[in-house]
Amino acid sequence: MRLPTILGLIMLTTTIAACGQNRTTSTYSPNPASGNSDERELNDPERSTLWDIFDRSTAEQTTNVNRYLWAASLDILNFLPVQEVDPFTGVIVTGYGTPPGGGRSYRATVHVSDPALAARSLSVALQSSGGAPVSAATTRAVEDAILSRARQLRIEDNKF
Repeated sequence: MRLPTILGLIMLTTTIAACGQNRTTSTYSPNPASGNSDERELNDPERSTLWDIFDRSTAEQTTNVNRYLWAASLDILNFLPVQEVDPFTGVIVTGYGTPPGGGRSYRATVHVSDPALAARSLSVALQSSGGAPVSAATTRAVEDAILSRARQLRIEDNKF
């Protein structure tokens, strides 16, 4: 029982070590015109290792956003001042505002996460200015209003 464990650890260690960057030898054949045969291309954009997955400097999140949900969110929440808009990640952040006919002011964060015109593509978070919790029914009503408006926009768009 002990031998398979040791063999497994050895295989795991060699596999991880093989994924590392070998600095002693190079598979890159240097340009003979450069005159420096020890030159290695470490900044080659084609070079990748297992550790490139964890590189945060090149990490970008890009989401395809449904344009009808995006436009409907801005249309329905037009009484709220827009603070931040990021169409690449699908996030809309608003400031506090009072809805027409309402007494309490709210703030909203909308996330459109999918290119499909579906309820799963939309996420709305509401926050009350008084610190009181916002009911789930209020949040659901805002989501339903955005989805209804998005469907209306799509129907209007298809009439051309």
